[in-house]
Amino acid sequence: MTSCDPFHAYVAGFEQLLAQGRLLGAGQARAAALPAVPDGAPVCLVFSPHPDDEAIAGGLPLRLRREGPWRVVNVAVTLGSNRARRRARWDELRQCCDLLGFDLVSASGESEHGLERIDPMSAQADAVHWARCVERVAALLRLHRPQLVVCPHAQDGHPAHVGTHALVMDALPVAGLQHRLHLACSEYWNTQLHPGLMVELGCREVADLVAALSQHVGEVARNPYHVGLPAWFIDGVRRGAERVGAAGAAAPDFRFAALYGWQRWEQGALVAMPPRAVPLTTPAQTLFA
Repeated sequence: MTSCDPFHAYVAGFEQLLAQGRLLGAGQARAAALPAVPDGAPVCLVFSPHPDDEAIAGGLPLRLRREGPWRVVNVAVTLGSNRARRRARWDELRQCCDLLGFDLVSASGESEHGLERIDPMSAQADAVHWARCVERVAALLRLHRPQLVVCPHAQDGHPAHVGTHALVMDALPVAGLQHRLHLACSEYWNTQLHPGLMVELGCREVADLVAALSQHVGEVARNPYHVGLPAWFIDGVRRGAERVGAAGAAAPDFRFAALYGWQRWEQGALVAMPPRAVPLTTPAQTLFA
């Protein structure tokens, strides 16, 4: 026996959990009954570049939906590049949103159809097409008058994620909203240098996000990335301790956390918000009071 044996057993436990996770039936979870959202409840709009991003970036929206009378509306910006899979992806997306208690709309205005060519190259090469897409998003902003908008950050790696960020940023001034709203920038393909918001997630929230992500059966069949989602949130605690907290600060007593950039849109401009860590004991809606 060597001094490393306890650590070997610890890592082997992770290995075993990953193997067990792959044996869980994807798409088998069913939605629990949630209270109806009252008329006039504050709205969180989640702009998802692909079906599955609503679950990956859904930590803060899920807490708002569960904790208070918030309506969460997931906007499917695209349905992916594989045209043959789009109808199936829409069905999987609807099941995912049902499980999370999120409403679902398409940015195009048509179910089973998303927007096309949402990427930085298209924004520069086809101004007319881009302007139409911007107006679609602006119309959704005017319709729902969200108190919170969630979208990827500007350097989130994948062209559709970067394009979705640019689309929302271009649509905000076009929408002409007079009320104050908050912007939370999610991350997945690339981390962001300056996240401003660290949202604690409990076992229940993470398990529900994994179950929701597993509803995307066709996607997790080729890559079971849903089973690694808890590790992503575990790493959020490590990074958030010093990226949201101060350098050299002790990590908060969180097991899981989702990180977001955090700004406020006010009088036609974005204003940085002070860094904040939100434990489960603090209602998430207090951020936006």
